Amino acid sequence: MQEPETPTMALSGKLNKKKCILFFVSFILTVIVWNLPSTFFGIDGLTTVQQRVIAIFVMAVMLWLTEAIPAWATSVTIIFVLLFFVSNSSFKFMQGSEGQYGQLLDSVGIMACFADPTIILFLGGFILAIAATKSGLDVWMAKAMIKPFGKKSENVLLGFLLITGIFSMFISNTATAAMMLTFLTPVFKALPANGKGRIALTMAIPIGANLGGMGTPIGTPPNAFAYKVLNDPTGMNLDISFGHWMAVMVPLVIVLLIIAWFLLRKLFPFSQKTIELHIEGDVKHNWRSVVVGATFFVTIVLWIFGKQIGINANTVAMLPIAVFAFSGVISAKDLQQIDWDVIWMVAGGFALGLAMNGTGLAKVAVESIPFGSWSPIVILIISGLVCYFLSNFISNTATAALLIPILSVVCSGMGDKLNIIGGDPTILVGIAVAASAAMSLPISTPPNAIAYSTGLINQKDMAKTGIIVGVTTLALGFCMLIVLGKCGLL
Repeated sequence: MQEPETPTMALSGKLNKKKCILFFVSFILTVIVWNLPSTFFGIDGLTTVQQRVIAIFVMAVMLWLTEAIPAWATSVTIIFVLLFFVSNSSFKFMQGSEGQYGQLLDSVGIMACFADPTIILFLGGFILAIAATKSGLDVWMAKAMIKPFGKKSENVLLGFLLITGIFSMFISNTATAAMMLTFLTPVFKALPANGKGRIALTMAIPIGANLGGMGTPIGTPPNAFAYKVLNDPTGMNLDISFGHWMAVMVPLVIVLLIIAWFLLRKLFPFSQKTIELHIEGDVKHNWRSVVVGATFFVTIVLWIFGKQIGINANTVAMLPIAVFAFSGVISAKDLQQIDWDVIWMVAGGFALGLAMNGTGLAKVAVESIPFGSWSPIVILIISGLVCYFLSNFISNTATAALLIPILSVVCSGMGDKLNIIGGDPTILVGIAVAASAAMSLPISTPPNAIAYSTGLINQKDMAKTGIIVGVTTLALGFCMLIVLGKCGLL
């Protein structure tokens, strides 16, 4: 006897049907752009290979926007299409005669996106987070850091904001949000069930995680995209160190977290003035904990000061990976906890940028579009708002992967005109700031989704708080970047 269809099954079927339609539409649009006459694009000297890259970019936009397939799967698809149809290892009939189709991409270079130095930087951060959790170091740090804030409710709120922000600089903001929310469970037992203080504390976690991620190049994937483009030896080659990034962004993060504290106190005031705080769990007292603690400390110190002794941040990231591997702190099973979907997404974004530059598409676009006549302020504001809007609805990693390659081209076309707003870093770091500022919906970021899943906050409260904090972040962040850039400090 056939079981009756449940409402959940029916909804799943409708969603699958919708995604199939969206995928088909994306495919058709990509094929159309792929086969349009080259004159349609209005770019002088556009080659067949460059037109294919435009089509692949359209495909990425459609798939990331519609989420017809998972975001990481879109990145895999990008790399697959580049290898099979745009590289020097593609089908013979796709390569044409020498010089006929234009500059083909080096297949080795495309595959190298999986092991880009910035990917290793991310892996180092993930490994540190896993080791810290496994050894109990994260719980010990949270307990030690929250203790100075005392028992006053508003001060405890500030403590959770700041500690979540600090953790998110070095540990995945998703993992940080999940961990910090577990620490709130005993706190809630000391608060009235119908009080607004619970909402304030719950909202503090995603806000702290989203803002804190701006503080380091490994805090969020959009930071990694900007960091790579700014430091690319074949591109801008600005040699911005890990410590330099922190020196600029950490003060901004702290100011924004304090602003968020005042906002949360105003919107969701505590009815109970004090809280008895008990965070359960403790660090495991063994040699592995000592290894993790020492390695964590040395890694962060080298990330901050490595440039002075000739070691870049990407190289430093191998330190925790190697130490934890040969010491046995991390096992093969632990590697399964790495957010591989994020790694795939970042690699796909790098491949997209490589395609635009490697085929010469970026150069011809610069020559055909008069970026030099555009106002730098207008470009900064529009690009920031577009990034902010998109990141509220789709992955901020996908948004950065789409926008940063385009804006790196725009920056090249602007030349010295960008000096009025502080140069190229203002635009590219501005995109990373805008991506982190998007936190108005449960779907905007994983920390938002985790906080919303507790059932303690509703969508209206999240939207109201997220929009105010997000717009403040955009305004303050862009102003700071412009001032520091013009002073030559960025």
